[in-house]
Amino acid sequence: MKPLAGKVALVTGATRAAGRGIAVQLGAAGATVYVTGRTTRAGRSEMNRPETIEDTAELVDQAGGHGIAVPVDHLVPEQVRDLIDRIEREQGALHILVNDIWGQHGEPEWDKTVWESNLEDGLRLLRLGIDTHVITSHYALPLLIKSPGGLVIEMTDGTNDYNAHTYRVSFFYDVAKGAVGRMAFALAHELDKHEATAVLLTPGWLRSEAMLEGFGVTEETWREATERIPHFAISESPSYVGRAVAALAADPDVRRWNGKSTSSGELAQVYGFTDLDGSRPDAWRYIVEVQEPGKPADTTGYR
Repeated sequence: MKPLAGKVALVTGATRAAGRGIAVQLGAAGATVYVTGRTTRAGRSEMNRPETIEDTAELVDQAGGHGIAVPVDHLVPEQVRDLIDRIEREQGALHILVNDIWGQHGEPEWDKTVWESNLEDGLRLLRLGIDTHVITSHYALPLLIKSPGGLVIEMTDGTNDYNAHTYRVSFFYDVAKGAVGRMAFALAHELDKHEATAVLLTPGWLRSEAMLEGFGVTEETWREATERIPHFAISESPSYVGRAVAALAADPDVRRWNGKSTSSGELAQVYGFTDLDGSRPDAWRYIVEVQEPGKPADTTGYR
């Protein structure tokens, strides 16, 4: 019996990267997984990348779960409402919600102040990074709390402790990621009386499809990139954070994490899972203790 057999999950932003890794690993644990995004085989989002939600759903099936692809723009309340109505109609429950929507087109304007940045692009980033999470929670949580033990994962970049002391090199990016951290805190309070749990989760240096492409490597050859970017040695696959979410979802004592900020690296130490290569990269500890102080790249003791 797989640990999440009979459980229903919604992974938003599951087209690629962390969202795809999470959806697949929830499927590997036996869950039925609704995967949403804007890029389908019929058309691409503004990100203009080839990965599709149909591809993700098929990978969930191949992993041993049941993947259901639903095209949704999470900035459109009516589409999100219809999605939740469909989940309730087809499954009768929602046990796991992963808010992983980002959708940023291109890179944020790094190293620019708020007054130097393009205002339209910055506000679009905030809408994609914040409003989507709010809209989804508004419609999804009434269904999730109908079943005791529900789990909400708010995905971000950086732990609360790291982000509290570190400027994230862009006003709009910093605000967006900080807001998601506060969302997890607020949801933890609101869900507590319903026996549900909200957790803030960050991967480390993620080997997303775009990252691998930018470095000119594949998941199989990613170590070649360390010749040019030595600290890339601490990077992790999307499956790693996926296994983190699956471990949380299968934990009968998951409420101990309510309101907490954690990372794939920390959860690997707690639950004992590994990345695809059998290692346990702890990227955020490495970034603080090795990369930022300017030490030579050396992952000894960090993976």
